Amino acid sequence: MITVRVEELRLFGRHGVHAHEKEQGQEFVFDVSLEVGTRGTSDRIADAVDYREVTRVVQEVNDSRSFDLIEALADATAAALYGRFSPDRVSVRVTKPAVEPGTVSVTSSRP
Repeated sequence: MITVRVEELRLFGRHGVHAHEKEQGQEFVFDVSLEVGTRGTSDRIADAVDYREVTRVVQEVNDSRSFDLIEALADATAAALYGRFSPDRVSVRVTKPAVEPGTVSVTSSRP
């Protein structure tokens, strides 16, 4: 089983329930894991899940709209990755480091 991981992808977003979060924005950290069976074992990029494409999909979802909850952001990202790459399993963790006091993260998985 091959697992493609993109870890600590830091993206600026305007997500949150408070007006200042949407106006000022903040950094969000994405950790993505896709279980892709044996794709890529042929040593051909055409047969693999290209991590550059994975990061593009995450960026597209992040930039597509302002989410109130990181739960919804994580779930929309997992759904987009699942739809685009058809992995056996996908897991997306979104971390919001600028929460007082500490850090908050949420994970969404498919299937």
